[in-house]
Amino acid sequence: MGAAVPTLKIAEARPAPVPWLTPKARALASTTAAALLQVDGVSLEYATHDRIVRATHRVSFDMHRADRFVLLGPSGCGKSSLLKAIGGFITPREGEIRLDGAVVREPGPDRMVVFQEFDQLPPWKTVLANVMFPLTASRRLPKAEAKDRAMETLAKVGLADFAQAYPHTLSGGMKQRVAIARALAMQPKVLLMDEPFAALDALTRRRMQEELLALWEDVKFTLLFVTHSIEEALVVGNRIGVLSPHPGRVRAELNADQFGLHSLGSAEFQAQAQRIHGLLFDDEAAA
Repeated sequence: MGAAVPTLKIAEARPAPVPWLTPKARALASTTAAALLQVDGVSLEYATHDRIVRATHRVSFDMHRADRFVLLGPSGCGKSSLLKAIGGFITPREGEIRLDGAVVREPGPDRMVVFQEFDQLPPWKTVLANVMFPLTASRRLPKAEAKDRAMETLAKVGLADFAQAYPHTLSGGMKQRVAIARALAMQPKVLLMDEPFAALDALTRRRMQEELLALWEDVKFTLLFVTHSIEEALVVGNRIGVLSPHPGRVRAELNADQFGLHSLGSAEFQAQAQRIHGLLFDDEAAA
């Protein structure tokens, strides 16, 4: 046998500092590397008739493009309030929310929301008109182009054949698919979904999860998804922010990219679900 050939070890190249960058150039480089959405120390409060209630306490997390980030927590932990604050409907008492580096101060078409209620579609508009409406109302597109995009998006959610139907003729799952199509047609920077499948039966909910993930594979949109279901969080998300009971604080941020519908029932899936259950409720049990 011949002599072994020595292995050449190459040190990892490290970029040298560039002292001549202008402040403007440095800011641009920083923005390029920054997260798409930044929730920075956000506390939310609301008033009752006799006191101020803190819904969340100094919550922080980042989202990058094409993330599927799930806010998971028990009822009353402020997860839906956080989603509404990101949507621009609630002003934080403390901290700030930034989208592409700009502070969120009001609602905008760069953040579209899908709620769990089936009656979020105007009943006097057809499916097609419902999907077209935000495109034309916001003057994003002229009517002809809005119709083309609406039909294209309806095809992606499997409802092109129901374009002329009215909401009252659709099942709950179909109404949610219309709501998703309406939101995605706007091509928002972030799609916000507030427990969108909670009111569906178990079989329809599973099918909607499958369709949402298939749609994400096709479009690669950025998703913020709120749920109180541990299983749904592991199936839908690639990252999970676990919130404590009221007031909501970030207990943990977990990677869930290895899980999905394919891993339901596996030992690894069940072990992670038990770990999350402990993060959510062990402190309560100890108390």
